Amino acid sequence: MRYANQIMAAVNDQFYFRLPANEIPLSDLLVEDHLFYPVPANWHVIVTDIKDSTLAVRDGFHENVNYVAAGSIVTVLNLAYKANIIVPFFFGGDGATFIVPPSVIDRAMHALWLYQESARNSFNLELRAGTVPVQKIYDDGHELKICKFKSSEILSIPIILGNGLSYAEKIIKGKDYQFFPEEMESIALDLTGMECRWDKIAPPEMENEVVTLLAISGAGFNQAEALKKVIDCIDAIYGPQQKRQPISVSRLRQKSTFTRIELELRTKIRRFWALGFLQVSLSYFLAYVYFQTQKGKSYLDRLVKMSDTLVIDGRINTVITGTETQRTLLNQALSSLEQTGEIVYGLYVSRESIMSCYVRDLKDGHIHFVDGAEGGYTKAAGMLKLKLRK
Repeated sequence: MRYANQIMAAVNDQFYFRLPANEIPLSDLLVEDHLFYPVPANWHVIVTDIKDSTLAVRDGFHENVNYVAAGSIVTVLNLAYKANIIVPFFFGGDGATFIVPPSVIDRAMHALWLYQESARNSFNLELRAGTVPVQKIYDDGHELKICKFKSSEILSIPIILGNGLSYAEKIIKGKDYQFFPEEMESIALDLTGMECRWDKIAPPEMENEVVTLLAISGAGFNQAEALKKVIDCIDAIYGPQQKRQPISVSRLRQKSTFTRIELELRTKIRRFWALGFLQVSLSYFLAYVYFQTQKGKSYLDRLVKMSDTLVIDGRINTVITGTETQRTLLNQALSSLEQTGEIVYGLYVSRESIMSCYVRDLKDGHIHFVDGAEGGYTKAAGMLKLKLRK
């Protein structure tokens, strides 16, 4: 019996990994309900977010906010990687969401508890972290379905339908929510692979702006159908995902001054800053040399394809590039959908994007978290919240 239970637990751990990666167009996938699977009831939702991120962004600390949010993802992914488990995650600019199996939930929350202290000491930012059992989400009448979408030839991303994640977020952000992890002496904070190597990234040639967009379905409307219409609008105006990709190799520039690379120093090196500065500076120089080689150029090409510019966690979160004319057309199309009540959206326009990176290895083990400059996701979310309050 014990052996059978171990097998069942191992199978449960691999639920997300075993999902097929769908290659049909995203617009079609959203309305193919049979391709979505209920998340196992014994899994858990984890939500992290930076308290008062709007104020931090307003005060010019948007890069710190972005970096700390990405660091919460690195914290959980490193832990899951050691357990040989692939977990779905969703980057939101000022926070992140994960869905994890029961075998890693305690260790993940303890690691995030340690990371909270690091974020507080290094950046004076308060990172909230909480968890809600998927079973509670179901018991309270909410839905949480998932599928895997192949967004490029080398990147697959999770797609969520249902309002289960937004419900969990509401609980965790509530003033009465508290979480205190049990002591786990064997857990240590691991930010291996966390990088902030790239300077602000201008749009590709022929484009002149970066749009950060959030959209949710309106009350009483079919969520999948509403989100499909948003994707249809984006596709029709901006073209396929690779054409609206805000990251291009020709625009990548490594940060070069102490002020710009100190983000890595703050989180990775607490003491001996002079030595740390030399270490990070040397790694930047070696990276510059590497990027001139054939392997380095191949890595940069893959970096573009591994950039996380589209998140669907029950709502659409995306960073795209284009022209002012295209953005005007998008605003018109989305406003029409909003006027009928089918969607509510928030949109922010910047001239650049920013990117934090998780690089476990230089071949396939890397992912790059993209946001609009000046706190694109945070400001788009602010616009969305104002509309919802009316």
